[in-house]
Amino acid sequence: MIELSIVMPVFNEAATIANAVERVLAVEYPCPVELIVVDDGSTDQTARLLRSYVDSGVTVLCHPVNRGKGAAVLTGVRKATGTHVLILDADLEYSPGDIPALLEPVIAGVADHVFGARVFGFKTRFPSYRFAMGGRLTTAAANLVFDSCLTDMHTCLKLVPLEHFRCLALVQQGFGLDTELTAMMLRAGIRPYEVPITYNGRTLDQGKKISWLDGLSCLRILMSVRMRKVAPLPSGPFGQARITLVAAPPSRSLHLDDEPDWEMLDAAT
Repeated sequence: MIELSIVMPVFNEAATIANAVERVLAVEYPCPVELIVVDDGSTDQTARLLRSYVDSGVTVLCHPVNRGKGAAVLTGVRKATGTHVLILDADLEYSPGDIPALLEPVIAGVADHVFGARVFGFKTRFPSYRFAMGGRLTTAAANLVFDSCLTDMHTCLKLVPLEHFRCLALVQQGFGLDTELTAMMLRAGIRPYEVPITYNGRTLDQGKKISWLDGLSCLRILMSVRMRKVAPLPSGPFGQARITLVAAPPSRSLHLDDEPDWEMLDAAT
């Protein structure tokens, strides 16, 4: 049976967090779903606003200090209980209403790794030409490096078997985790199934937190992953053929079974 864990990393999103959570809870999903929100040391009212959703079944985890988006994602993945995991930002750029479409290929047995692709000019609004083309150029670089044919490697909506996500020795604690996750899967020979999604990008003035420096970091991560050695990965939840994963340097790996460094909110707090 397919069960989905949605992990929502949050940092200073008081203006959007309530709307973001409400939109996730309002969707009718074709399978059981849990929502795990990780407050990454926010200094605004984000944590206070999240407390009201604990009684609604939302799991809320809090880092005592800001550790980076990647670290928040890994904390959420550590707590997840589903067969599959999906990352969803709280900035309202993506619509939770697209998630059932990502689940359809998995439910039908067509694919086990599904990306929601922001097709340029189709139900999308990018904040600028530079943002749009920057993502397309780094996606092209990934395709060249790994002989793949992705449309959008930087989409937030990546549906991945939880077991596979946990087996990947991811080391990036910031925005680079998104690139590393995709690169690790491509390096392992996985070719995600893509479905079109809607996208309403926000500008830097509206709170977007990436810059051209993240593009350079993306290229560095792609080459770093390309040079890693491979190791076996267990079969997927539904018995797919064995594939391989890329092992990160042991000295830098973030192990998901390490002692947790977060606080879990409950209705009594």
